[in-house]
Amino acid sequence: MDALMAAGRHRPEESPPFWEQPLASLDRAQWEALCDGCGKCCLHKVEDEDTGHIYPTNVACRLLDTRTARCSDYRHRRALVPDCLRLTQGNVASIAWLPSTCAYRLRADGLPLPDWHHLRTGSLAEMHAGGHSVIGRVISEVHAGPIENHIIEEEL
Repeated sequence: MDALMAAGRHRPEESPPFWEQPLASLDRAQWEALCDGCGKCCLHKVEDEDTGHIYPTNVACRLLDTRTARCSDYRHRRALVPDCLRLTQGNVASIAWLPSTCAYRLRADGLPLPDWHHLRTGSLAEMHAGGHSVIGRVISEVHAGPIENHIIEEEL
């Protein structure tokens, strides 16, 4: 990913950086690098059975390392957590619960990455320090208890 981040520092006369390209044109490494690593997509949601409304919580998947906002077993996550959804170029536009700041969602909607995104700044640490991730703001499902007790008013 460091090479891809470094590639983001381009000269104006060169073609636009990969993260400004249509999602369909990205290779696997570029697709993975587009993720800002915020961990917000790894938070559980609660759906009202009567209305279908989805409520955010501050409860993270058991595989999410809440200190780094990274999956502790990314390679095997879907085997370990069967309802873990793999984001693809074909499905991101239709997943309504993705965070409003999600790079995949933004790019699928034709919007630019936020100024704090690591591909623009060259720093994941700045993104986390700026409060754009779940670090220090969530609890693992292992320790949470009833998820209904963790519904929050706004997405993190």
